[in-house]
Amino acid sequence: MLVTPAYAQAAGGASGAAGLASFLPLILIFVIMYFLMIRPQQKRMKEHRAMVEALKKGDEVITQGGLIGKVTSVREGELEVEIAPGVKVRVIRSTVTGLVNRTQPAAANS
Repeated sequence: MLVTPAYAQAAGGASGAAGLASFLPLILIFVIMYFLMIRPQQKRMKEHRAMVEALKKGDEVITQGGLIGKVTSVREGELEVEIAPGVKVRVIRSTVTGLVNRTQPAAANS
């Protein structure tokens, strides 16, 4: 039941190429996960950041809490949103999830 030295040496020499081949599926899975999950999430985060930075007075927004209101004031890290006539709340900019209506610039009547 003893293994001869010749068999032990032959098995040890082939493990270098076999070791790389065993990691290949793991590397392939990571690359697939990057393109299917991580990259699209980064793109969404970039678009959300650009949308939040572009908010201005008069935009109608939706917050993470489900409030829908019109932006009445824009400050450094927060917004003031009117959710009903005369009811204004302060909201942190990053909690805005989307725009309902963007304020359109006044068009010249022709």
